[in-house]
Amino acid sequence: MKELLRPARLAPGARVAVVAPSGPVPEERLQAGLDVLRGWDLEPVVASHVLDRHGTFDYLAGTDADRAADLQRAWCDPAVDAVLCARGGYGVQRMVDLLDWDAMRAAGPKVFVGFSDITALHEAFATRLGLVTLHGPMAAGVDFVKNARAQEHLKATLFAPETVRTIASGGTALVPGRARGVTLGGCLALLAADLGTPSARPSAAGGLLCLEDVGEETYRLDRYLTQLLRAGWLDGVRGVLLGSWKDCDGPDRVRALFADRLGGLGVPVAEEFGFGHCEGASTIPFGVAAELDADAGTLTLDAPALR
Repeated sequence: MKELLRPARLAPGARVAVVAPSGPVPEERLQAGLDVLRGWDLEPVVASHVLDRHGTFDYLAGTDADRAADLQRAWCDPAVDAVLCARGGYGVQRMVDLLDWDAMRAAGPKVFVGFSDITALHEAFATRLGLVTLHGPMAAGVDFVKNARAQEHLKATLFAPETVRTIASGGTALVPGRARGVTLGGCLALLAADLGTPSARPSAAGGLLCLEDVGEETYRLDRYLTQLLRAGWLDGVRGVLLGSWKDCDGPDRVRALFADRLGGLGVPVAEEFGFGHCEGASTIPFGVAAELDADAGTLTLDAPALR
């Protein structure tokens, strides 16, 4: 797996677009998130349809065409330095194939941030644009609005990425060891759902795979992992980092599942890595070469996430 192109870091005064590719956005939380961004001396610009709600399916932030148009317009605007997702939920898979990837590629690289349902866009940005993206807190997310640690880690990644080249989990090794590879991943359910789609990569070979999810029963997590295993998608993976499993079954039961499904891969597996749906979530760059030390609970990037 190759390293991807790193976008430029942000500087004070940078213009950042906020888009909603997935679910509807609470206006109060959006305003609170915009205040945080302004406090970082950024100039946030809210896309036209961020506060829309689909007329029939109220779990979507407006129509598929409008959500795709917002993202594409923001990405192709030369005055925009970064695109931040407002929240996750569900909806990316309905709009991702409506994007004009040739036009977005021609627009050049810029920073892209999100997680959860945004996993499908992380994969698409990797395969279609060859671009490093940031798996991190979203502009109208509860963690971003209320948690200083999540804010500060994202801010450091955006403005001074050399200061966060080592990301420490404080967790333990499910399978000990060290491994080198290129980071990728996101929400387990979305990675499984992405298999066979136009923007899915053929496998995680050569990668350090970051996995997390929220609100899933153990049998569902089992099904997603088993699907990835059966599809051969995990063949050649170099190491696995496990993030948060908020509102899933208890840690002992989830740990037993990961030992059962991932232990046979013969690669290091690090637990409790502190990214995803958890308080104070770390920002993890995808597409960067790094070393995982499962025993120490550290991920050390070869180079800063942004140039």
